[in-house]
Amino acid sequence: MSAPSISLSVISTRIIRCHRCPELRAYCAEVARIRRRAFADQNYYGKPVPGFGDPHASILIVGLAPAAHGANRTGRMFTGDRSGDFLYSALHRAGFANQPTSVSIDDGLSLKHIYISASLRCAPPANKPTPAQLANCRSYLVSELKLLKPRVILVLGGIALASALNAVREFSGARVPAFKFQHAAEYEVADARLLCCYHVSQQNTFTGRLTPAMIDSVLRRVRRLAGLPATG
Repeated sequence: MSAPSISLSVISTRIIRCHRCPELRAYCAEVARIRRRAFADQNYYGKPVPGFGDPHASILIVGLAPAAHGANRTGRMFTGDRSGDFLYSALHRAGFANQPTSVSIDDGLSLKHIYISASLRCAPPANKPTPAQLANCRSYLVSELKLLKPRVILVLGGIALASALNAVREFSGARVPAFKFQHAAEYEVADARLLCCYHVSQQNTFTGRLTPAMIDSVLRRVRRLAGLPATG
């Protein structure tokens, strides 16, 4: 395939300026206007959230969507909410993040070997995107795949799996089966290995469906598949 003609910064700019789903832009702006009481003194970002991480990453993480009072507030994926607390702590233990916390876009967090993307770039009402909204957003994930050409794709949850598979099909033109989501399942897709992990939502982490030990095990496998040395 020919080399991509755009950069991650160009993709990010296109995401931020996107108006393909006016209802989502309106919802994000309304959340930013009303705010949550705990963040009443903060200025919300309130726009589509671009990806974040190492521009030379060999590993792509695909999540669901920005949280209304998390990334929709801070402007960075998985930043400022409990899901991000769980994820970035795990990435730090696995040697992918320079610090275990992520509270704001200017808190000094940096990632190595990892780039974080999402199935949807705007926070959806009730955290439930529609098929049409996901389809509208797919080209951004396809562009990131074309540019990064990751060796490993880690999907967080069933929607992320479906989104990643659709993007790989569009990117590669390959016939990719509709793989079933199962925690720690591993599949070959085009030129990458795809791993599944339960989403880092509070619904999963507070109930013990996803524990620190479980995600640590997945991330150790991610490092091996990416050809990276083990940590600790």
